[in-house]
Amino acid sequence: MQDKMSIAQAAVMAAEDFVGDGDDVSRSNLYTIGDLAREFGVTLRTLRFYEDKNLITPQRDGMNRLYTRRDRARLKLVLMGKRVGFSLNEIKDMLDLYDLRDGQVVQLKTALGKFNEQIAILERQKKDIEQALAELRRTVSVVGGLLKEKEQAGGGA
Repeated sequence: MQDKMSIAQAAVMAAEDFVGDGDDVSRSNLYTIGDLAREFGVTLRTLRFYEDKNLITPQRDGMNRLYTRRDRARLKLVLMGKRVGFSLNEIKDMLDLYDLRDGQVVQLKTALGKFNEQIAILERQKKDIEQALAELRRTVSVVGGLLKEKEQAGGGA
């Protein structure tokens, strides 16, 4: 069994939480800022930053932040979006589409289009990186050869 699930599988699970009964605020469906920070390996400051950007909207219990399953799902999608290269503004735009509640057709079409655009961007970056690596490897080979010749001819610096 694979220990790590794919981004696609995780996105589907997060989306199901996101559009499911995420408004359920029973104590078992609430998370503290520390709970989410530990679970996702982020800092408290990161979570507060995402709150400032309206990516997550915790409830307040005095000075404590309480996050619902919906907030947790949004955080999971934010982190996955960042991992594949989306900006926070792009992620917010996609997340905000889920609030339209139109049966998810618009959201899914928009997300699919953005995912395909990001794939094209990453493919171009991959090609650029592969070309840069090939050039560096050729340079290392040439410089290594020159160094070997110099060492054999003169015995070093």
